[in-house]
Amino acid sequence: MNVLKRLNNIAYHSFRRSLCTTRTCRSTYESDGKTSVTILNKEVDAGLMINSYSQFGFRLNNDMVVLGPMAIFSRTVLSWNVESHEDINDQSLSLFCAIEPKIDVLVVGIGDHIITPGFSKKIIDFMKRYKINVEVLGTEQACSTFNFLNAENRVVAAAMIPPITMRLNEDDLMQKQISISKSFEVADK
Repeated sequence: MNVLKRLNNIAYHSFRRSLCTTRTCRSTYESDGKTSVTILNKEVDAGLMINSYSQFGFRLNNDMVVLGPMAIFSRTVLSWNVESHEDINDQSLSLFCAIEPKIDVLVVGIGDHIITPGFSKKIIDFMKRYKINVEVLGTEQACSTFNFLNAENRVVAAAMIPPITMRLNEDDLMQKQISISKSFEVADK
């Protein structure tokens, strides 16, 4: 009987949270005294995040797929007209200087190319004229840096180029082995 009460309570609160579509929702419950609870709907303020990337592009947290290089902001994504890190210049970066509100940080993901001090200095010097901080990173690190700064509600943008090669980790290899072994299983009838 006690377990049923707990399940009912969990279902009620879960249902109640799904009804709260505004920023905050006031709720009360009946007990010895009434208590007011504020539920923050974090989904409204989440913004765009990069879930994954491949050699072809990026998948965002809203299930949108962006093919090729992209310019991503907290609520907007655009195709970025560069083919490789060699195409990053003052003209291709000017988009990030022209937007309002002015961004605090620009994260540049240059794929899997080696970041040289001369290359970084060229980008940093251009953005310094507009008082915008810059991080020049590989795409893997740039995705996580953008997500982190965006989750902190910073005014951030990212210029991302997909990597040419993909690095496999142990989890990728394990998932591949599991899918291969499942393909040989025979369902019992």
